[in-house]
Order: sequence, then C-alpha cells, then structure tokens
Amino acid sequence: MRVLVDVSHPAHVHLFRHAIEQLRDDGHEVGVVSREKDVTTELLDAYDVSHVPISRKKSGAAALPREWLWRELRLLRTVRSFDPDVIVSRLNPAAAHVGHLLDVPNVVFHDTEAAGLLDRVTTPFATVVCTPDEFGRDVGESQQRYAGFHELAYLHPARFEADPDRLREAGVEPDDPYAVVRLVGMDAHHDAGKHGLSESAVRSLVDGLGTHGDVYVTSEEPLPSDLAAHEPPVAAHEMHQLLAFADVYAGDSATMATEAGVLGTPSVRYDPIGAGMGNFAALAEYGLVVSTDDEDEAVERALALAADGGASARWRRRRRELLADKIDVTAYLTEVVTEVGDS
Repeated sequence: MRVLVDVSHPAHVHLFRHAIEQLRDDGHEVGVVSREKDVTTELLDAYDVSHVPISRKKSGAAALPREWLWRELRLLRTVRSFDPDVIVSRLNPAAAHVGHLLDVPNVVFHDTEAAGLLDRVTTPFATVVCTPDEFGRDVGESQQRYAGFHELAYLHPARFEADPDRLREAGVEPDDPYAVVRLVGMDAHHDAGKHGLSESAVRSLVDGLGTHGDVYVTSEEPLPSDLAAHEPPVAAHEMHQLLAFADVYAGDSATMATEAGVLGTPSVRYDPIGAGMGNFAALAEYGLVVSTDDEDEAVERALALAADGGASARWRRRRRELLADKIDVTAYLTEVVTEVGDS
C-alpha cells in the first residue's frame, strides 16, 4: 500500500510519526509532505522522517489563503506522481480537496470544535473523519469516534517513556522543582481577534513560579530579552521529556496543556477563545487540566499548584484513571489507514 501523509504543524509530526514508522515496518511505502512552520521540519528531521516541504507559513492578512492555494497545487502534482492508495492529514483542506478531486480515499483526524471555516472546507471532502469520543460536533456519516486524544498517539505509555537521563544530559535535574510555560502566536484562523497571555500576565507567571524553582518558557514568537534566559535547554524533540518531569505547566497552548495532562503534570490552560472543546471537558472531569478564560485566574491557579506539594501525586493517580479508559491512538490510526487504503 502507498500512503501519503500531510504534515503542516509541529503537533502533526507527533500525531503521525509513530504511525509512519509502523506502516513502513509493515511493508507499506509512506510519503510525507511538510510545511515550514515553527519547528515542523526541524522535528521531522530530528525523528529521521524523510519529507518534502511544499509550502511555507508567511505573515500578512492574505498570506494563509495564498498558501492554501499554492499548497493544493503542489500537493496535486505530488499525488499524481506518488499515486497513493490513501492520504492522511490532520484537518488539512489541501489533502481532502486533492484526494476528493483525484478519487483517492483520505483520512482526516480532527479534534478542534473551534476550527470553523477550516472544518467547513475540509470535512465534506473526507472519506473518514476520526474524532475523539468527546468531540462536540456531528460531521456526518464519515465520522468515526474513538476513545482517545491526538496526544495519546505519542504520549501513551506504549509510545513514550519518561527518561530522566535525557534531561540530565541537557543540564536539567528532573528531581528539582521547575515549571514549563508555553506561549503560542495566536495566529491560527480560528484565533482571529483573540490574544494569548498578556505581557504583564506572563511576567507575573514567570516571577511567581520562579519562587518555587526554575521556569522554562517556550514561545512561538521571540521572547523579550529579559525572558530569553528562560528558554528551555532541551531540543524541540525533547520537550515532552521536560514536560513529563515538570511540577506544573501553564500557558495558552491547548496542545501542550493536553500533553501535560496526559503525562500527569499539573496543567493550567488560559483559554481566550472559550470554545468549550470536548477534549478539555473530558480532561477537566479527570481533573487533569484546569482551563480558564481569565488570565489572572490562570496565573493564580498555576502558582497555587506550584506551591502544592501533593499536586504531582494527585495528577499521577488521575492519569492512571484516564489511561484505563483510553486507547493507544497510534494503533487505531494505523488500523484505520490500512482499512481505508485497502478498500
């Protein structure tokens, strides 16, 4: 079978990388097209996933529509030459459109109810749309639900093991208290008109967390000079190791908040969109992620967790409860892709 995987965001690298490896080990030919955004291509290279960049994120109001059009044209040529049996993406309109146009089955993974326009121009063209059980929308007959989150494709115990020695090699002592803060660019189409944590809130967060231990700040945008010293000493592909041993995570990244939660790290998410995503409702029920649209409350909750000596133990117990109810999403992903590709 020939499988083409479209990877356009760093989170998609993690979502698909184990499945790419598994499909190749099973004897299938897997091609990967990528997008130059943030550390997407850096991660693919770090994981030794061969790929072909076919577009690049640019700034400006009209940049994204132009890139989508260019990406569709490049992908159209790629599909015609590679001749896949199935195309796989994470809610990527180009992959769904080209697959539909050339009559190639395509599988879409989707977990963001707030996707809005991206959802409307993608899911009608998909052969199968895979969503978590808690996903709050019905996208039609093509929808398949599963008991998991995207983050359990790479942070399930079958796929990830926390290794303290890898942190020590980077100069981080995993047994010492420290916090991780993540700031995103808020430049996705569904973030229009919204803003992440304000500069004053970030400084309050970093200063407050700093009274309990080291603070590592990772950001999609360049950090101010006085915060640059807080940049993590680990490579991008080792961030999950850093997150796994942290005493607390706080920030405006939905993905990293979920990652922290499923790793059993106390997690506080500032949510300026207030979209009521099903994943976070589920994670809140397990007590793994605290979400709020009030940045002052986000700071207060994060500082309270940093000061709470029993928080990490509670989160580890809650993680065990979550894992008992959820699946290895990579195993599910490869099964769906194989079934669709062989149909």
